[in-house]
Amino acid sequence: MLEIIKRKSVRSDPNESTVSGGILSLGKRRKHLFIGNRIGYVYIAPAFLFLLAIMGFPILFSIFISFQNYNLETLISGKVVFVGLKNYEAIFQAPAFWTALKHSAIFTIASIFFQFTLGLIIALLFVRSFPLSNTMRGLMLSGWQIPSVVTGTVFLWIFNLDYGVFNRILMFLNLIKEPVGWLVQGNTALIAVIITNIWLGIPFNVIILTAGITGLPEDVYEAATVDGASYFQQLTYITLPLLKSTILAVLMLGFIYTLRVFDIIWIMTRGGPADATEVLPTFAYRLSLVHFDFGQSAAVATVILLILFVAAFFYAKNAALENM
Repeated sequence: MLEIIKRKSVRSDPNESTVSGGILSLGKRRKHLFIGNRIGYVYIAPAFLFLLAIMGFPILFSIFISFQNYNLETLISGKVVFVGLKNYEAIFQAPAFWTALKHSAIFTIASIFFQFTLGLIIALLFVRSFPLSNTMRGLMLSGWQIPSVVTGTVFLWIFNLDYGVFNRILMFLNLIKEPVGWLVQGNTALIAVIITNIWLGIPFNVIILTAGITGLPEDVYEAATVDGASYFQQLTYITLPLLKSTILAVLMLGFIYTLRVFDIIWIMTRGGPADATEVLPTFAYRLSLVHFDFGQSAAVATVILLILFVAAFFYAKNAALENM
């Protein structure tokens, strides 16, 4: 009898083995899930490190030298002096900085407004089927594929005082009596570069907005048509509200691209005449490669980065609220 009891005590419980096996299998599954969820980071690590080296290091280095007295003399000697916020105090006290900031605000707001408005009108047209619609889409997108340097050079000819096409068209329409020096007059130079940037940015708005409109549910429009809603009512109460996230993305990307525009303005006017088209990027370029004051130039670049960061923060906040 005692021997039987000992055998029963030594024999393992089948339920216990099942539970332990289940625990082990559950642990293995969790381990596989842990590895599987993080294996993607291993694949993107080389690209992330590449972007960090190509983009992250210059940004951090620019912020770092914005707190230093970094000029041509210190660049040659290698003796850099830490000056704290003096570079920022210098640019904030310079009237040229506030002029460039004002021009950047005018240039950015005007460009984004007309790019988005004209892009939305063209996108609403392209979602409809009509003869040569595909050809017109291709011609519209061809302007976006041209490098901005080429675009600036072409519009430099278009706005030329002597043989510019723009003056010829306006004179043919009897809107002006004599040619206007669009790029050599202070009151028209900023308008000329804004028109150029609007032309360059319209195709991007058309692409994003057309994709957004195409992806809207058709049953909503069918129900609105049955209820007797007009086209403008559908546009106001259906299309625009449903496109809110797409519109925010377009405006945010347009703000980022436009605020940092440099090449078009530098090719067409070089910030002139008399600083009439001086914006923050050209002002930073002039400080670094004309006056060789790299510290103050880095301070201006940091101010641009902060403006973009604040705009991106509000965009991310609104996007998070939309997804809730």
